[in-house]
Amino acid sequence: MDKLSVFLVDDHQLFREGLKLLLTNLPHIGKVWLAASGSEFLEALQEEVPDVVFMDIEMPGMNGIETTEAALLRYPALRIIALSMYGEEEYYTKMIQAGVKGFILKSSDIREVESALASVMEGKNWFSQEIVAGLVSNLTRRKRQAVPGELTEREAEVLYHICKGLSNKQIADTLFLSKRTVDKHRENLLLKTGSKNTAGLVMYAIQSGIIEL
Repeated sequence: MDKLSVFLVDDHQLFREGLKLLLTNLPHIGKVWLAASGSEFLEALQEEVPDVVFMDIEMPGMNGIETTEAALLRYPALRIIALSMYGEEEYYTKMIQAGVKGFILKSSDIREVESALASVMEGKNWFSQEIVAGLVSNLTRRKRQAVPGELTEREAEVLYHICKGLSNKQIADTLFLSKRTVDKHRENLLLKTGSKNTAGLVMYAIQSGIIEL
């Protein structure tokens, strides 16, 4: 398998250099490029397009949201993973809407970084479990009209409860449905949204406006 090329975009030099060192020690990682700002990254992107980008959210000047939007406008297939701090929940929705493939905490160990890389390269989304736990506790459902071709009202309702972390049995009890019916709804949701797991469903729900933070 060809080695992956990675771009790290973060304004903290110590963090950049530390993560680069960890990544270059992995056997399946090839080139690792660094940028201290969004503008520096966008300029370098004209010369080198990586397989995966790790993008800091809060940076002086052009922040991670603006940088992500600009990068994906030029290269829609670019896989971007947001580098997150616990206190950045206000930015999560905007980063998801901008098109990131996932979030990883800056405090994560290298094994989680490897898992995130593997997931996005397979076309999946990735959330650190701590981030998922924080998100689901703050999600609220938005009332909106169903659009033909999208989810039904019942599917949207089931999706909301899935994103809140409820099991199929708990959802069935809450909505007065059979567990078998909820199982089928979950199966349909994964197919309709192209998601592989709950993290993917959360991403879809936020992107489509079914839920908000």
